[in-house]
Amino acid sequence: MRWISVVLFLVFTVVHGEAAEFDHGAWTALLQKHVVVFDGGRKTQVDYNGFLRDRADLKRYLDSLTGIDQKTFDTYSPDEQLAFLINSYNSWTVELILTEYPDLESIKDLGSFFQSPWKKRFFSLLGKTRSLDEIEHTLIRGSGRYNDPRIHFAVNCASIGCPALRAEAYNGRDLQRQLQEAADLFLSDSTRNRYRNNRLEVSSLFKWYKEDFEKGWKGITSLGRFFADHRHSLGLNEQEAARAADNAIDITYLKYNWKLNSIVR
Repeated sequence: MRWISVVLFLVFTVVHGEAAEFDHGAWTALLQKHVVVFDGGRKTQVDYNGFLRDRADLKRYLDSLTGIDQKTFDTYSPDEQLAFLINSYNSWTVELILTEYPDLESIKDLGSFFQSPWKKRFFSLLGKTRSLDEIEHTLIRGSGRYNDPRIHFAVNCASIGCPALRAEAYNGRDLQRQLQEAADLFLSDSTRNRYRNNRLEVSSLFKWYKEDFEKGWKGITSLGRFFADHRHSLGLNEQEAARAADNAIDITYLKYNWKLNSIVR
């Protein structure tokens, strides 16, 4: 009778237009094998040589992403869509690094005077040839579907200054927890975000994407209020958090480290 249950499940899925969640297990396996986690998860380093050895496995995963068309993608829940796009961004970024590794010190080395590496259209996703910028700024930020600033702690630009590359794939089922963990870990990293001398010294990421943190996610309409909402991660006491919420704390932005996030040997 088991086969009858399977058939009924498939019929239900088709009739209701629901797709099973995309399986990112292959990406998780690669990340767990080639991402080194330290400082309590606040930082990671990537073994790009290991990725080179397993490049065939990476390409199979990338091909599976390419195989999803827009119609199928639209049947996913919003969290599953967002997880799919974050994993796409991160995995295609690794592939971009591998095109020249080890002969580069920064992802910026893959660009030119005329075109940044993030604007290169070098892969197919949802039926179109895409760039990394298109995933982040068009499909995620520009779609109007998600409005979640925590995505900036999840997409990884292969640089030391970026939030850590999570050593597991994002997935729709656990996405809210994963995004919050990513936010807390990044904000608690005092090398990139800290309260010092009565002011907040934070990553330039908050300068570049300030508007995303002020669009009303969880009712938050100012960057200071976002920091107040994450006061525990930043180590703020109640008085300092209240000042941040009132935009009464000076905010300065730290220099971004674009050096490649590769394992230091």
